[in-house]
Amino acid sequence: MNSTGTVLLAQELTQTSTGEEVQFWILATVAVVGALGVVGAAKAVYSAVFLAMTMVVLAVLYIAQGALFLGVVQIVVYTGAVMMLFLFVLMLVGIDSSDSLVETLRAQRVLAVAVGVGFGVLLIAGLGNAAMRGFVGFDAADASGNVEELAVLLFLDYVWAFELTGALLITATLGAMVLAHRERLRPRRTQRELSEERFRTGGRVTPLPGPGVYARHNAADVPALLPDGSFAENSVGPLLRRIGRNWGHDDLGVSGPADEGLGGEKNAGDGRGEGETR
Repeated sequence: MNSTGTVLLAQELTQTSTGEEVQFWILATVAVVGALGVVGAAKAVYSAVFLAMTMVVLAVLYIAQGALFLGVVQIVVYTGAVMMLFLFVLMLVGIDSSDSLVETLRAQRVLAVAVGVGFGVLLIAGLGNAAMRGFVGFDAADASGNVEELAVLLFLDYVWAFELTGALLITATLGAMVLAHRERLRPRRTQRELSEERFRTGGRVTPLPGPGVYARHNAADVPALLPDGSFAENSVGPLLRRIGRNWGHDDLGVSGPADEGLGGEKNAGDGRGEGETR
């Protein structure tokens, strides 16, 4: 085969339809934007959302190339399990008191919906107009099925690389555990020692009031009510006090303290008084 024939054959094999090119450039642009958002976002939660977006785009590219199983695994395992678990942990324990829960940009939700709908329309239009021709060598490579051929590649052709990757992940996990472990310079103090220290320093020796003891709600962020009607602020943890709702007596359906000047403010500050003897 001469050089001219080789060039013509290469052009034929690498030729793509207009719809496929549109689909690739849209998905590639979104993937690059998501990757840049991962490293450029100011907050870890935003980085996790950008990474999930990039993973979904990669899954769509896999499915478009005929790797259905790989695309589904990309969504179910990486995006649906690993990333959502990571995002859930960040949302649960990673919220700082300085984070604002109020929209800083007006109409950003409407803009997000419009961008999402437009992206979906472009994606559907690109897939609908694509000329789905067979990939070169795809039938031979996928003769026994996508899952079976993938298993052959992992456990026969590249079994050494697969096992080495597993050993690397286990080593990384153990290394993270060792690095995160803090050596104790002194043994853990017992409950008796802690109790003696509280008595010696004049600290609080009784348990803190539980949330919602005298209130009509038993949610963890609802402060308990003391007998005079004031709030026992120590009945709610410090994290919930920062990010929780600012409850009022009207929200609880009860009346306020009878006389704030006779001890309502004091009881609200330290939770002491008759409310401790339940």
